[in-house]
Amino acid sequence: MTDNGFTITDEQRDYSQFNLEENPFPYSPVPKNDPEIYCGQEHAAKRISDTVSTMLSTGKSKHLVVTAKYGNGKSHTLKYTRSLVRDRDDVLVGYVAQPGEGFRDIYHEFLYDLGFDRVQQLAYEYLAHITSDITDWHPSRPDEMCELIDEGELLLSEIIPTAIQRLNTVTQFADFSRAIVHMVYEDTNLYAWQWLTAEGIRYEQRKEMEIHSALDDDTTSVRAFTALKNILLELGYTGVFVFVDEFESIARLSPKDEQATLNSIRHLMDQNSHGLCLLFACAPEVWQDVMSEYHAFSERIGQEVALRPLTDEHLTDLVASYLDTARVDGTGGIAPFEEECLQWVHQRSQGNVRQVLSLCSRLLDVAADRQQTRVGRELGETMISD
Repeated sequence: MTDNGFTITDEQRDYSQFNLEENPFPYSPVPKNDPEIYCGQEHAAKRISDTVSTMLSTGKSKHLVVTAKYGNGKSHTLKYTRSLVRDRDDVLVGYVAQPGEGFRDIYHEFLYDLGFDRVQQLAYEYLAHITSDITDWHPSRPDEMCELIDEGELLLSEIIPTAIQRLNTVTQFADFSRAIVHMVYEDTNLYAWQWLTAEGIRYEQRKEMEIHSALDDDTTSVRAFTALKNILLELGYTGVFVFVDEFESIARLSPKDEQATLNSIRHLMDQNSHGLCLLFACAPEVWQDVMSEYHAFSERIGQEVALRPLTDEHLTDLVASYLDTARVDGTGGIAPFEEECLQWVHQRSQGNVRQVLSLCSRLLDVAADRQQTRVGRELGETMISD
């Protein structure tokens, strides 16, 4: 469709002259939920690996903050690390896009990232644990426990009193225990989910589940998070990973709210010396302020790793890795980009990953439109001047 200078079409560009099936670079350089490529930050990969591996191997809590200027890969780093541990059977992993107004928001986002089904599965898993102890049934998986209940082989009334009693000992939070148990009741599981996610429910709904308190502030959210982690450890899990992105947004809070948020996270770390790994992504200038003003919080994290702008060599590896995802002839390398072009991209982007990906994406499209087989420096200079 062409009208008043606009040409809108759904016809796809042809990248076959580059031996590519598509443009492999993102048009909007936002990190994927499950990134497949990670280049140029070997020092960060080493520090993150050490933090994660220490928690996995010892069970002792360990935390880390990843700092970098905007566009240098903080979110990508957190999501890539999450993708490495998320499929393990012995940990629970949650991603928080930004800390919000306080720890209650962090807890809320963490639970939502886990999802209703995963939390319900955890409730069945705990009931299976109790069932094996007090009956002749030995369900080993949540779905086996669910099947026993659905087929009437086992009555919930036979195990719930013992389950709540033991959960109270594990969680030290009776209302949390009741909410977890109610995740398996068809009539009340949505109320239980709303309470567990700190969304707030009416008094009548709480009364139906015999829950007496509201989960509506930072203090009870810290208590609820600790209760959840304790259930996991009771079930034999190694622990919980929490990835908190855009931590610099706490700087937008009032000093009182910022202090309260940092204090809540500090209390969370104090109450969980085992089974917890917190990874934060934060702009360096905000982290410096936190380091200088909130010692009690920053000293408990103790570790910081700063992402660096890409070098020429790293940029070449990054571009080659992206091209490999769309290459049809398996040749590898940086073709159709010429070395001088990538040097120009490096100079213009100053090694900023987001700008590198954006420039490479645009260059490839311009070259395709002009039916060129190579992408040279002069094309980049022309593209910028147009």
